[in-house]
Amino acid sequence: MSASTNASKLASVPSTAVLQALPQPIIVCDEDRQIIFVNYAAEAFFGASLSVLTRQRLDDLIAFGSPIISLVETVILRRGPMTEYRVRVGSSRFGDERIADVFASPLSDSDGRVALLIQERTMADKIDRQMVSRGAARSVTGLASMLAHEIKNPLSGIRGAAQLLEQSVASDEIPLARLIREETDRIVGLIDRVEVFGDERPMEREPINIHVILDRVKLLARNGVARGIAFSEEYDPSLPPVYGNRDQLIQVFLNLVKNASEALERTQKPEIRITTAFRPGIRISVTGVSERISLPLEIVIEDNGPGVPPDILPFLFDPFVTTKLNGSGLGLALVAKIVGDHGGVIDCDSRPGRTRFRILLPVASGAFNASSEEVSAK
Repeated sequence: MSASTNASKLASVPSTAVLQALPQPIIVCDEDRQIIFVNYAAEAFFGASLSVLTRQRLDDLIAFGSPIISLVETVILRRGPMTEYRVRVGSSRFGDERIADVFASPLSDSDGRVALLIQERTMADKIDRQMVSRGAARSVTGLASMLAHEIKNPLSGIRGAAQLLEQSVASDEIPLARLIREETDRIVGLIDRVEVFGDERPMEREPINIHVILDRVKLLARNGVARGIAFSEEYDPSLPPVYGNRDQLIQVFLNLVKNASEALERTQKPEIRITTAFRPGIRISVTGVSERISLPLEIVIEDNGPGVPPDILPFLFDPFVTTKLNGSGLGLALVAKIVGDHGGVIDCDSRPGRTRFRILLPVASGAFNASSEEVSAK
């Protein structure tokens, strides 16, 4: 095909069609920062139509004091492109702030029009954070695994001595001997849970219908930790199977449902909602794998509890981080490890009245392609 043919084909494509096809929000404003164009992704990002947004100035759309305003002013002044990384994008159009990279460039040298491209970093940051958490878990548990055997030996001796003391001490001293035994058992249990992180043995996996796993978890929870809590489901019946270990996946979702039920203890009309969907859009790069991994299977565990404190949310999957008074902080770290061992990722989005744990997993066949959203986690 000749260069002239390619050029004619390119000329026939309207520039707005190219902008509309981009998955990132695009905003074009003039030198007075009056918005003159937004693409479909920007409409979705800000939750407003083109006609509404083009009646506003950028100052009205973006929260007061945002570095985006000064970025646009600098681009107009210098007539050259600039970038701000990890900017907090706040707007009256959505409740919470979002972290994004913002790329600004003049459309031409003759006027003050500026194009803004917003690349939200939410998923990439969460995946990067999770990879760091896994590294921290391996570091902590690597040392713990080496010490576990040496620690358990003296603990078994202490426990045996405490049992003997319970039989021979005065009645008023029995509670102290029992306390020694119970605390020894608690420490052994904690070591057992830590040792799980260091287990690098290959697990047995097979194609599994995720809905069978979720139904089993719901049955266990309704007769145990989540008794009296209403459940609702919204399943995609066409989901392909996941390639996983049945027992470990049950452990993952049972742990999440247990956490949700504990968070709902003081909530009126407590409810846990489980949804599944096929999302052909997330692909990640992981160390040691040459090709990007597609994660189209989405499973969400949602509750209407009080939410996770904002200061803990970024570290929720780190070892020994917990919001429970007597918690060990290993439950969600173990969940993240199991999900990671299955080639997936997990993230949490929380605010008062709604907490969502979302798990993304690969399909068993690996035959599905996803290309609309790609994030790196190396």
